[in-house]
Amino acid sequence: MRVRTRAPLVAALACQLAALVMLVAGSTTTSGGAAARQPPPPAAAEPPPAPASPTAVPPAVLTVLGAGDVLIHPPVWEQAAADAGGTGFDFYPIFADLRPVISGADLAICHLETPLAPAGGPFEGFPTYSAPPQLTDALAQAGYDTCSTASNHTLDQGEAGVTRTIDALAAAGLGWAGSARSAADAATPRVREVALDNGQTVQVGHLSYTFGFNGLSPPPGKEWIANRIDADRILAEAVAARAAGAEIVVLSLHWGTEYQVDPDAAQLDLAERLAGSGEIDLILGHHAHVVQPVEKVDDTWVVYGMGNQLARHAEVIDGQREGVLARVTFTEQDSGWEVTAIEAVPTWVDLDPEIRLVDLPAALAGPGGPAIYQTAHERITESLLRRGADQYGLVVRAPGG
Repeated sequence: MRVRTRAPLVAALACQLAALVMLVAGSTTTSGGAAARQPPPPAAAEPPPAPASPTAVPPAVLTVLGAGDVLIHPPVWEQAAADAGGTGFDFYPIFADLRPVISGADLAICHLETPLAPAGGPFEGFPTYSAPPQLTDALAQAGYDTCSTASNHTLDQGEAGVTRTIDALAAAGLGWAGSARSAADAATPRVREVALDNGQTVQVGHLSYTFGFNGLSPPPGKEWIANRIDADRILAEAVAARAAGAEIVVLSLHWGTEYQVDPDAAQLDLAERLAGSGEIDLILGHHAHVVQPVEKVDDTWVVYGMGNQLARHAEVIDGQREGVLARVTFTEQDSGWEVTAIEAVPTWVDLDPEIRLVDLPAALAGPGGPAIYQTAHERITESLLRRGADQYGLVVRAPGG
């Protein structure tokens, strides 16, 4: 009886065992019925890392700044003497307001119209200038790097004046172009290496020429002492500057008709010939003592006249107190350097209570600026745009800009 009672239990166990065998067999049978354990599927391979994108290198950029005439009349050096406390001369306070704009350029070029005297004088004003050489320290402190020296007053003090002027510029760490101390110096292209913000350097050639010397002539056999305008000679020097490594060539021209806003026929003809040569990248003009227009001739920007940066003429005329800082941006392209922006910053010469240069857009940034500043800014803007330069990219810095 005990056997009978155990039979159901055995049968149950047998059924469970059979079920387990079938389960195991099913899990180990291939699609063809053969019992074989399948390996686990391989883990998905990690995709290879994407190649790093090359970092785009921004193009090199160079800013060149030009300015109007620096013309040292007696009231100007008297102001510098007062600013020095009665001993010597300190011209820097006159320039201080413009320093942020001037020093912000990679290459800032002044136009020194007057020759320089010995340190102790004598000093002279119009018509044969001889200014205190302490002026060059102020030009350097304001942020200038080099100066054009070819003007109708270059020979006012003869060969000695030319040599003193160059010596004073060199002593202040400034370059020059337009006059020379020797034939070898005159034959050497003025090419300056300029350091850029990205650590790169660019070679810039600077040329300077004038229409004449107020009836004076260089010493016999020393025609090289100062550069008189001659289109063929200008182009030959530009070619020589490029052969010496210049990647950009800037030309300073003392030309035009005094106190005339519009460029004269000689300016227009010369600009056309030089711009069409492909050898000149930028022309900066002086001499008129008033602001003249800017124009793009072929692919070359021509600033016909930047007015007076610093002057104190005997007759006070507002138009002769106006000037421009021309800020030109060159960008390196595959085909070479090209002008990609040009901006004009209007300036003014305050005469009372002290002689001081004024950055007009900055001075007009807030309310309460003198009405004469606003009038000057408007007149300068109108002069600059008379030949439609705004259509080609010229920007006149606005009040507060």
